[in-house]
Amino acid sequence: QVQLVESGGGLAQAGASLRISCASSGRTFSAYAMGWFRQAPGKEREFVAAISSTGASAYFGDFVKGRFTISRDNGKNTVSLQMNILRPEDTAVYYCAAHTSTWDMAKLGRVSYWGKGTLVTVSS
Repeated sequence: QVQLVESGGGLAQAGASLRISCASSGRTFSAYAMGWFRQAPGKEREFVAAISSTGASAYFGDFVKGRFTISRDNGKNTVSLQMNILRPEDTAVYYCAAHTSTWDMAKLGRVSYWGKGTLVTVSS
């Protein structure tokens, strides 16, 4: 069982930066691809970013367009999403996710474990 706890959400102005993080319990963190999804009010959950178990590869949603980076620290069992040049349309609950395959997570939306989410609000 993997438990994921997000932190770092909050209010930011358009154009600003925000970093959210996810801490994982358990000894198998380094075996999982990690990622982020988001869900805006009234919209479906969408893929944001994923990083492979070793951190060697990453995928991003098309809307990211170079604004976000994802990183992980396997020694600390954490994954982070650095969000730059935030836009009001980035307002959403951001969910941390873990799965056995980076590609499956990024391309098929498959997730084995979910966090409870952290709210990011971007004001114009």
